[in-house]
Amino acid sequence: MSATHNQQKELTPLTRAALQVVAGGSAGFVEVCIMQPLDVVKTRMQLGGGVHQYKGVFDCFGKMYRHEGLYSFWKGILPPVIAETPKRAIKFVCFEQTKPLFLFGAPAPTPLTFSLAGLTAGLLEAIAVNPFEVVKVAQQADKTKMKEAQSTWAVTKQIIQKDGFGFRGLNKGVTATMGRNGVFNMVYFGFYHSVKNIVPAYDDHTKEFLRKVLIGFTSGTLACFVNIPFDVAKSRIQGPQPQPGVIKYKSTFGSMALVYREEGFRALYKGLVPKVMRLGPGGAIMLLVFEYAYEFLQQKCL
Repeated sequence: MSATHNQQKELTPLTRAALQVVAGGSAGFVEVCIMQPLDVVKTRMQLGGGVHQYKGVFDCFGKMYRHEGLYSFWKGILPPVIAETPKRAIKFVCFEQTKPLFLFGAPAPTPLTFSLAGLTAGLLEAIAVNPFEVVKVAQQADKTKMKEAQSTWAVTKQIIQKDGFGFRGLNKGVTATMGRNGVFNMVYFGFYHSVKNIVPAYDDHTKEFLRKVLIGFTSGTLACFVNIPFDVAKSRIQGPQPQPGVIKYKSTFGSMALVYREEGFRALYKGLVPKVMRLGPGGAIMLLVFEYAYEFLQQKCL
């Protein structure tokens, strides 16, 4: 602990920020490659309707495999891969750099500090990645076989030509993305760092690793339960509309209300199982890769 503290004191703020960018990008890349199939399934279940109705996670996996092939589980992976470095850079750098703004006179960060810094990081992250999310959802909603599906660049070009860069084009659903990411990161960072500071650390490396995995998994799972209505609204706004040429899902809260009225309360939690399956372990993977990568880079710089 003291060695790491001394290393941080010797590094300049700019160097620390640069290391956070690299560590955050590495964490995001590893997480998205491993967890992309569950993200595709989550989006499909949230969109609903269409030729293939999905009864559950495994039914969705089975139907996608039979009708679209194995590689369909990685549909839309290029946008998040391209976006991961700036996305995680914004997330982790903003979180680390804004913590001092939310101390409110306290000598050390409090749970409120972690939560508000996480909320800020999530809101800024959402603005940066929303265009990538629009393209990703459009690709994930495509139910053709992988070899017949349009490329990322073709989908992007099509969206720009049809609707431009505005709030009906590459930036549609940005408020829903901000709600989703902001709430998620508020709970995620707030819970993880608060509990990690309360639960005693282990000297044994294996036990300490498992301690962090469990806290990270719990953080990601809790955040999923809180933010999924925003995620459902985001998928409905950014995905294909039920009736071509008619925009049914427009605003974030308006979409939530519409889903609730027409489909019931449970519809606001569509895709929760694959989301938890992805972001529970994904949350643990991301935080652990970030922490260990950041610590490794610190040692290399000194």
